Amino acid sequence: MADRESGSGAGPAEVPPEPRAGADGAAGGEPDRTDEIVRQWRAMRPDLDPSPIALLGRLHRAYLRYNALASRLFERNGLNAAAFDVLITLRRSGPPYRRSARELAEASLLSSAGVTLRMDRLEKAGLIVRERDEHDRRVVYSRLTDQGFELIDRLLAEHLDNERAMIAGLADEQVAQLTGLLRALERSLEAAEDAAERGDGGSGGDR
Repeated sequence: MADRESGSGAGPAEVPPEPRAGADGAAGGEPDRTDEIVRQWRAMRPDLDPSPIALLGRLHRAYLRYNALASRLFERNGLNAAAFDVLITLRRSGPPYRRSARELAEASLLSSAGVTLRMDRLEKAGLIVRERDEHDRRVVYSRLTDQGFELIDRLLAEHLDNERAMIAGLADEQVAQLTGLLRALERSLEAAEDAAERGDGGSGGDR
């Protein structure tokens, strides 16, 4: 996650006081590596507010840990996270468990070229087959084979067990609260992305 914060160019930013870690965990509990990064930036650039790093830095580090843990299961079965995502998208689509490259790209946030590359590998592994649309021969679908169906059903059960273990340190109420906050964060990120695409997404940043 980039350690950056926009400056207005009109003078020092009004920087809020650094939050103190508390035993109740409300401010993160014991100081961690991200706290140290924020502290260092406050010392090196007191004119900037590095507080977004406290949230987004932890989010990034949590994703890296999640990805490393989840990838162990995929790699043991000859897959990676992207291939798993394609297979699980086909599985949850319902019978006949097939989608076009465009549909898979939209569902998995991959480019059509990226989906095609993964389809090539999955087809060689016998996990999917390609078939043309009966009415429009230009449209090619990827469909789960019986082997692919059995593999993804088995992996899904193990994957969900892994995910439950990853969040076992949170109470049900915390999971619900965090889920709601992340939903709001995703909307905020989508708005920032839309603004950036329009060319009005920021004033420049200091690293």
